[in-house]
Amino acid sequence: MRKISSVIIGLCLLSAGCGSLRYAPGERQKQNAWLHNRTAIVTAEKARTEKSSEQLQALTQLNELQSRAFSSYCGLPKEFPPAETAEDILAESNLQLAKGALADSAERPDAWQVADSAMELGIGICALLGGVYGTRAVKFLKEARTKSKALKEIIAGNELFKNANVKQIETFKQAHANQSPQTRQLVTQLKSA
Repeated sequence: MRKISSVIIGLCLLSAGCGSLRYAPGERQKQNAWLHNRTAIVTAEKARTEKSSEQLQALTQLNELQSRAFSSYCGLPKEFPPAETAEDILAESNLQLAKGALADSAERPDAWQVADSAMELGIGICALLGGVYGTRAVKFLKEARTKSKALKEIIAGNELFKNANVKQIETFKQAHANQSPQTRQLVTQLKSA
């Protein structure tokens, strides 16, 4: 029973806080991180050679050091953008690369897909464990997955109804006024996912 409880708790932890989940850095983000580091290096060199103020030189050196952490975190790209000189770095292609990487970084996995995948994983693990408790856990997780899908469909239907019947929104809200705070919070979280 402890194994089953551990699996269920693990699944809950995996599916909780889906808003903080992010995709791994893609090629464009890796290129942008590397380009950021090259930009910081070239900027620090320029500040030194142009004999800028000590404060500006210190800031550009710190920026270069900080930039190394970003590129290390993202990993090296397969292809490196041109970035030997300031002119290379300021090319339009690098500006487009930075804009694309910014758009990529805003993407998040769909919370419903993450939860469904976590339940599928749990079902598979519990099926492997077998026995009475494994069978019970599989049944529980299948039921939870079915209820999750139903809740998603209800929320989508409610939003569709409200969009199609703007005049009825107040009546709709009154009909749901007796919901528990937990239900309201859950629906709010699921709508924003």
